[in-house]
Amino acid sequence: MTGPVASPDDVLNTLRAVLAPHGVFLRGIVVFSEGEAAPSLKNGRPARSVVLIGNVGGSLWPAFARWRADVGQGVDNPLDCWSKAVIEPVAQILGATAYFPSDPPFQPFQQWAMRAEGLRASPLGILIHPDYGLWHGYRGALGFDHVLPSGAVAAKDHPCARCTDKPCLSACPANAIFLSGFGVAACRNHLKTQQGQAGCMNAGCASRNACPFGAGYRYPDEQLRFHMAALDI
Repeated sequence: MTGPVASPDDVLNTLRAVLAPHGVFLRGIVVFSEGEAAPSLKNGRPARSVVLIGNVGGSLWPAFARWRADVGQGVDNPLDCWSKAVIEPVAQILGATAYFPSDPPFQPFQQWAMRAEGLRASPLGILIHPDYGLWHGYRGALGFDHVLPSGAVAAKDHPCARCTDKPCLSACPANAIFLSGFGVAACRNHLKTQQGQAGCMNAGCASRNACPFGAGYRYPDEQLRFHMAALDI
């Protein structure tokens, strides 16, 4: 299939069909009103709709791991490169503009996600989903010059508000997680230590692992180590 797909149903059906084999999915849609601040399309006009694309749990890991073994060895920022290799061809098929969290001008992905899926932030700064917990992510987005059906998005139940024990706070070996924010410096200093290398760097963030929500969607160990190794510490 080549050229832009005409109808909204064709757009969404094509997205689902093309992305699913890669383990990424349509995560939500933001529709912008006339005159509202919106990202620019390739033609310079403001987008009317943005479709968020991302993973649920470790859904992307098998496809990414195969790509990395075949053509991604030695590539800088391999997950970003893979995301572009998956999403940019879809943008061409649909006549859309692709946006990525790693590329300037940096787009407000978290704001889009909160608007599209009704999510809120956890103490770790990661948006927490009532089903997936902290085990999900956004790999890119597509902008369109027409309105796509988004449906009514109600604010979802905020898991942190009904979590009485708050294990994410007590599980942090660096005491870097607070209800009021995340101590980035304390976290990074801990990760440089022998304890940090053997613990969080090897098995993933202890606070993230301690969260009871969405535990069944926890990333596989290999994916956790990959993400931790990618941190700039």
